[in-house]
Amino acid sequence: MATIPAQRKTITAMTADGYPLPVIDVTQPAFAVDDSAEAVAALRDAFVNSERRRRRLPRFVMGLLMRLAARRSLLLRALLRPNAGFLGGLSTYVLKLGADNLVPPFGDRVDKQVADSPPVRSMRVRLQQLARLLADGLTPELAGRPGLPLHLISIGGGTAIDILNALIVLRGAAPEALARPVSIHVLDLDGRAPLFGANALAALRAGDGPLTGLDIRLVHTRYSWDDTAPLDRLLGEIQAAPAIIAASSEGALFEYGSDDAVIGNLRVLHNHAVRAVTGSVTRADELTLAMIANSRFKLMPRGIDTFSSLAARAGFAVAKVAPALMSDQVLLRSTRG
Repeated sequence: MATIPAQRKTITAMTADGYPLPVIDVTQPAFAVDDSAEAVAALRDAFVNSERRRRRLPRFVMGLLMRLAARRSLLLRALLRPNAGFLGGLSTYVLKLGADNLVPPFGDRVDKQVADSPPVRSMRVRLQQLARLLADGLTPELAGRPGLPLHLISIGGGTAIDILNALIVLRGAAPEALARPVSIHVLDLDGRAPLFGANALAALRAGDGPLTGLDIRLVHTRYSWDDTAPLDRLLGEIQAAPAIIAASSEGALFEYGSDDAVIGNLRVLHNHAVRAVTGSVTRADELTLAMIANSRFKLMPRGIDTFSSLAARAGFAVAKVAPALMSDQVLLRSTRG
């Protein structure tokens, strides 16, 4: 695991509802997690043990206890009642803060227990892995094409915190790599999470923040991944001038989208010469399938093998895989010559 620098003062940004939240920076001790193979294995063991304890209680008793606890916990309420089978972008973000970083209106004892549960801790691992994978995927392009504008497409990205953290990682590793205009395009049906993402970016660029002095903007476009026409238009506009383009989808397209949606979006990216794409893929192992069966989330447990076949049909190959508890994080490379 990379060396973590000394802790900076925690940066905060405002939500649309007018309360501040800490801005996640995976290069800082407060937000960094151990994502080693041993740590992921320990998360898996912890989840198995928690599920064994849960199954000892009759289902109706467990349901009653959960409903009672949800009266006090905003996070548990969001997990028990996902909107149309999805967890909202801002709720997802708060879960990734970690139990020690929760602030009002979160931070109840039950909220902290939820945030410290193995599946939620795995979401923090997922974010950190994707930030590093995207940074790795961009490094050769940025080094070889200095000064060229960089456009980062976040599909179903909510706050785009994975992309913001990839930029933080890049800034720390090679400060000169981001001496260029950078645009983050958040394609999402929800506007509240991207608004927080824009506020988080502003906070990261202010004062002595990790992105201070950089030319970065974040723009939200309402988008449903079942209709790729807006993505096609956006990429066409970007390519009116030379640019570097990459894409990411944390906990979104590859985990919830249909096969047609996955292939359709990847084909549009491939047709516009996007060479690096990162995202999370729901695992298809016994543990993950059992978890999905006991939840209301409409996840698509494809696993890496099935997903790799879909990506290949769209012109991409899986270049790197970073496993977590319920998902594997991937870096895709275009097979275009």
